[in-house]
Amino acid sequence: MEIGIVGLPNVGKSTLFNALTGASAAASNFPFTTIEPNVGVVPLPDERLTRLAGEWKSAKVTPSGIRFVDIAGLVKGASQGEGLGNKFLSNIRAVDAIAHVVRCFQDENVVSVMEKLDPINAVDVIDTELLLADLQQCQKALERLHGPANSGDQKARDKKALLTAAIAAFNEGKPARAQKFPPEIIEEYQFLTSKPLLYVANVDEGPVNEGLLAPLRERAKKENAALITLCTKLEAEIVQLPPEERSAYYESAGITTPGLATLAQAGKDLLNLICFFTAGPQETRAWLIPKATRAVKAAGKIHTDIERGFIRAEVYKYDDLARLGNYKALQEKNLIALEGKDYEMKDGDVVYFRFSV
Repeated sequence: MEIGIVGLPNVGKSTLFNALTGASAAASNFPFTTIEPNVGVVPLPDERLTRLAGEWKSAKVTPSGIRFVDIAGLVKGASQGEGLGNKFLSNIRAVDAIAHVVRCFQDENVVSVMEKLDPINAVDVIDTELLLADLQQCQKALERLHGPANSGDQKARDKKALLTAAIAAFNEGKPARAQKFPPEIIEEYQFLTSKPLLYVANVDEGPVNEGLLAPLRERAKKENAALITLCTKLEAEIVQLPPEERSAYYESAGITTPGLATLAQAGKDLLNLICFFTAGPQETRAWLIPKATRAVKAAGKIHTDIERGFIRAEVYKYDDLARLGNYKALQEKNLIALEGKDYEMKDGDVVYFRFSV
């Protein structure tokens, strides 16, 4: 699953992506050795991984990661094909969620593409283009349904009614995520404004400019969207440092949680993911899967052969391990369960999959 990074020119989108790709390259033992040029993977910090690796004296430790895609730049009129509009819209349709980078810093050396630096107007430009693209898609789909072949089809009539209502809502500026579409409609049309949204406020290195940030915070609250703040310039500089020097840099800057770590966690929440672990002497590894994933599908995340030959899953809870102190105590308390294919995975599950070949 991937999150697309969008934003107007000169908001810090490219700087953020440089930080993301730097984080990918700098991650020790990270499982993405070959990453497309426009994809950055941010390791997801998780203290549980370290604790499990210590319990099993693992030779290798592999974190999970959130994939971010650098979407082609946007200009006003993208929905009409202006600039790289067509590429922008096709790329964003392919991702699962949107991280919208918004400039919330003053810098006379960085030219604003707008007459006045205004985060809300910047958000409106992209929102409008996405709404217009969805509106056009709805109108074209409705035209196709008006053919004589669909005149007596109840499903076609129901769909026409739904699309007509959607067009009216889009014209009122209401995104698809705020409309009650059936899941099959979202799956069929992949509306751009149906995708979960995260605002990334790019702020100054020093004190945050509340005059710029406060309206964006209100906008996010109104839309029930997530919002994080980070300084892309600072994050891009820090990932260039040797790993052993980064903690000292953050400490001297008074930063308790690194911005990229915050972004990765926000991405996990945005995509509605949970984390399970596999642990042993050879490797301890974290895996991200959608909530409500069944055990057999989680096995397929590791390898299709494991899914195909699934027999049982040996499952224990990380919290039980942390509470009791070691794996042997879990055995003595009978806290290692054998689960079948339909077991619903939970965040913090530690699993060993039994399978046949």
